Amino acid sequence: MAKITAAEVNNLRKITGAGMMDCKRALQESDGDVEKAIEILRKKGQKVASKRADKEAREGVVLAKTNDAKNYGAIILVNCETDFVAKNEDFVKFVREIADKAVINTPKSMEELMSMDFNGRTVEQNLTEQVGKIGEKIELNGFEFIDAPATYGYIHMGNKLATLVGFNKADVDGIDELGKEIAMQIAAMNPVAVDKDDVDEGIIQKEIEIGKEQARQEGKPEELLEKIAMGKLNKFYKENTLLNQEFTRDSKKTVKQYITEHDKGLTVTSFKRLMLG
Repeated sequence: MAKITAAEVNNLRKITGAGMMDCKRALQESDGDVEKAIEILRKKGQKVASKRADKEAREGVVLAKTNDAKNYGAIILVNCETDFVAKNEDFVKFVREIADKAVINTPKSMEELMSMDFNGRTVEQNLTEQVGKIGEKIELNGFEFIDAPATYGYIHMGNKLATLVGFNKADVDGIDELGKEIAMQIAAMNPVAVDKDDVDEGIIQKEIEIGKEQARQEGKPEELLEKIAMGKLNKFYKENTLLNQEFTRDSKKTVKQYITEHDKGLTVTSFKRLMLG
């Protein structure tokens, strides 16, 4: 049997609109042949979803939720076709219930999330049912989670954007308010990493090349391009890494300075940010 990757499953989902687990099983049965997998899905009655497969689901709802212990948080993004459905109270409630189930069951992958029990059926089966009930293409296209001693979430107005942030310590005075503020910082400033050392090497090299080219276009001497590019890279770190960003509530401080004012050993372990579009 061919080894089926998550990317292949996701591709088949996008083509057919069928559920993730159904796509995975069809690809396994077809030994990875996409055309045969599509035929298998059709034979198994994936009718409603396939009728909507040519539609684009760009609207939707994004919600963040943490468990009662605040040591696990999840973000759920469910797409639909129209803003009308995205704003429907029943649809928002449906997504919220998935998030509620997630923080109870603490799944660590999209596959685990989709196979969770939800009112006696899997999350995936409930999503398919929503397609038939609403008459639009409905897809769970985003799932992120954080396990940390202290985890906080933020949902931006309109349910179009949500964030999570995790901290290395929970027993800190005022951490609930701090957690909310840092989650809001992530929503507003969209950092690419927690700190300088966490930035992907590909992003660093790209920024260096951009910096060199900008300096070259400005007529700077070739022997100075590297130094100028490194200066621009440091500016990039300041603007795009969470701990080095200016704190939105007080621009005289960095986020790191604000956090360590509460506790010198406190820091961010990770963050997640999902938005529509």
